[in-house]
Amino acid sequence: MSQLGFFEERVLFSPDVPEEVNKLLQMAVAASHADKPLAEKYFRQAQALDSACLQTYFALYKFYFYQGRLLEAELEVMAALNEAARQGGFPADYRKLGRELAQWDMYASEVALFYLYSLKALAFIKLRRQLDAEAQSILVLMRALDPEDRSGASVIMDLADAVLEDAA
Repeated sequence: MSQLGFFEERVLFSPDVPEEVNKLLQMAVAASHADKPLAEKYFRQAQALDSACLQTYFALYKFYFYQGRLLEAELEVMAALNEAARQGGFPADYRKLGRELAQWDMYASEVALFYLYSLKALAFIKLRRQLDAEAQSILVLMRALDPEDRSGASVIMDLADAVLEDAA
């Protein structure tokens, strides 16, 4: 595959992403290889165009994460959790959500699953920032919120366990 062909490929976001938002996200992904400030601008424009579009948060927190901009990635994950909770009608604070677990079915909707996926991302970011206790706290909660491991948090749990073993 030629380098030009690689940049022309589209990234598949959710089919529910509005066309104009998707266009900006595609432009951001293409720009992220060569012009990170321009890519960030497009990601931010997509989010501003439709702040309820959860895929914009996902794209932006992954963008920051892969650049090693972990604090910004964490802030974007927190924004994603807040928006998903708003849309899902459940508490944004994962600690409160855990205390009220019986009231919520985290498998009931795509929005709730997005929340779980973003919470997993938060645990991974905390782990990468060497905030092991915070990461472990989130991962313990993930076991209760996502007992079927639909978010794939078990991968981060295994990584966290390995980090703890190395530290011992």
